[in-house]
Amino acid sequence: MTDATPSADPVEVLLGVLALGETGARTSEDIFTASSHPMPGGRIFGGQVLSQSIIAAARTLPPDRAPHSFHGYFLRPGDVTRPLTFAVDRIHDGRSFSRRRIQAFQNGEPIFSGIASFQDEDPGLEHQLPMPDVPAPEQLNGPSPLVTDRPEASLLIRQNAIEVRHVGSDIYLSVDEKEPRQAVWTRLRRPIGDDPVLHRAALAYLTDFTIQESVLRAHGVPWSTPGIRTASLDHAIWWHRFGRADEWMLYVQESPSARGGRGLAQGHLYSRDGRLLATVAQEIMLRVPDRG
Repeated sequence: MTDATPSADPVEVLLGVLALGETGARTSEDIFTASSHPMPGGRIFGGQVLSQSIIAAARTLPPDRAPHSFHGYFLRPGDVTRPLTFAVDRIHDGRSFSRRRIQAFQNGEPIFSGIASFQDEDPGLEHQLPMPDVPAPEQLNGPSPLVTDRPEASLLIRQNAIEVRHVGSDIYLSVDEKEPRQAVWTRLRRPIGDDPVLHRAALAYLTDFTIQESVLRAHGVPWSTPGIRTASLDHAIWWHRFGRADEWMLYVQESPSARGGRGLAQGHLYSRDGRLLATVAQEIMLRVPDRG
């Protein structure tokens, strides 16, 4: 799905690209097909490929075996105008765990490669880091008209399936707090039903949208910096507890290190009632003109 108009429902567009097709062919791998939603510059959003990979892998498993971890590498930029093919290798099925290798292809070349692990619901020890005490999302504002009225903000903000409210100031045009951490409230803009696999895939989609900002914020670099170049290199996510991607979640992020044109970001995603839903880690490529 590569066309969108200002009146299009962005969540419906997202659900469309997550509704993978099947080729019917069965060799050593399960093969699925997909399309992409629009993005500025025509490059596929990394979170889209993450979520599509999870859906593809889940299609090869019974519904009671849910994803608990995913580790992926972005190999090449994807083109939103071209179809995607996902190949799923059924690496292992045990009594409690299953592993799947997923590769995404365009024009016969891999653009993404990852491994997902799935598990039955099992009892065990339990603890979690507590959620920070921050203002509720209703107390916070979304992006200002200075941001949303800019032409390049259309697909990224106005027509985005993701809603974001920063705790503190955002970094679209400037950076007020120069520190390697931030928190945002985030969710999909409307309900998406009750499919637990879809919610886990959508949660993964959400985790890729603001995770880079703790790296940028640490150096006082706003998104509007002329000539800035960023790209996701890899992405890891661990689902701890089930949560709905269409309800407000607090995404607490920090960057422990940056050097050599790379920055590492980590994040914890909490439900509104304080349950730790997921932990995320991503390394990015970052090029800032005249900053080394």
